Amino acid sequence: MQVLGQKLRLRAKELGFSNAEVARRAGLSERRYGFYVTGDREPDLSTLLRICKVLTTTPNALLGISEDGKEGANRTALTERLRLAGRALSENDLQILTVQAEALVLHRGRSR
Repeated sequence: MQVLGQKLRLRAKELGFSNAEVARRAGLSERRYGFYVTGDREPDLSTLLRICKVLTTTPNALLGISEDGKEGANRTALTERLRLAGRALSENDLQILTVQAEALVLHRGRSR
């Protein structure tokens, strides 16, 4: 499963995690996790969910499946980046960003 391996590598890189760190946090051996990264093996559902928890993502994102049937891979990645950025903001900054995003949605909705 090449898509999964590519997504695992990309997501770990985005978070600054090595394969060894992801494996450790997911409770897997480095070798076993390495099989998933190379596409030699596929994780079972419970293992996939543990990996998703470590990488703060969803199974659909790692498997290259759009969340609502309409979103492309780029939209999913951008949404995830926004979510992660929001986690790092103070509550006040997050409130400001939320108001800005809502204003943009209203503006775009009126101009279409």
